[in-house]
Amino acid sequence: MSEWLDWSRDGRHWPHREASRFVTAGGTRWHVQIMGAGPPVLLVHGTGSASHSWRTLAPLLAQRHTVIAPDLPDHGFTGPLPGRHSLPGMSAALTALLEALGYEPAVAVGHSAGAAIVIRMTLDRRIAPKALVSLNGALLPWRGLPALLFAPLARLLAANSVVPRFFAKRAADPTVISRLVDSTGSRLEAIDADCYRLLASSPAHVAGALAMMADWDLDGLACDLPKLGIPLLAIYSANDRMVAPAEERRLAALLPHARTLILPSLGHLAHEEDAAACDRQIAQFEAIVGA
Repeated sequence: MSEWLDWSRDGRHWPHREASRFVTAGGTRWHVQIMGAGPPVLLVHGTGSASHSWRTLAPLLAQRHTVIAPDLPDHGFTGPLPGRHSLPGMSAALTALLEALGYEPAVAVGHSAGAAIVIRMTLDRRIAPKALVSLNGALLPWRGLPALLFAPLARLLAANSVVPRFFAKRAADPTVISRLVDSTGSRLEAIDADCYRLLASSPAHVAGALAMMADWDLDGLACDLPKLGIPLLAIYSANDRMVAPAEERRLAALLPHARTLILPSLGHLAHEEDAAACDRQIAQFEAIVGA
């Protein structure tokens, strides 16, 4: 079992392979997909995912934007970046990539943890987009018992080198990925499930996802959110089992000027289930704020 995914072997059927390129920046070798023309839009996937997450949404956005969709460090086909898995670390790494590419995003879109990254980048003035979009964003700290258990458990698993190899071996069983996808509340097409199966078969990818979860701390972001002066569209999903739609109310209390909505019948991976619905909401928001 190979630790890392190999582009020549594992990337042969990667969605939008023709848009892929590899760029060295910020201490690692990035896999990034670029397509379309127009004002640049940055797409940042969530923990444990990769650029394939934008398979259906990216071409829609590319009709009016230059789309930039990287794999985060230690995810997918991007190389390692030890000690940089925290929210500030990921933000700094992505900033280095954008500088190397020569793009300044007019719009930044993040899914789950990716939403926290683009907001952190904006708050720290690493980017200055005209609009931000959070897709089922994991923006606020856990509450109650999960808050006490999640981070310590993630750190325990991340410290054990056996865990990624064990999970990667288990990923060969199709029912393992099916259960994992079901736990998000989403229903995916076979091609998307196959991409997650490929990612989960890589111990390095699994280790990267665990390291990111272990280093994640949203307390600082929650404190700084009221300072956000950029228009924000926060999309939640009624069937999301990872980020509860009730988080809309928590976010609205911190950011009363944010535009929030809940998509019916979709789960945590809403942009993979119904990219057209997400694109419509993003296009309407762009028109309102002039992005």
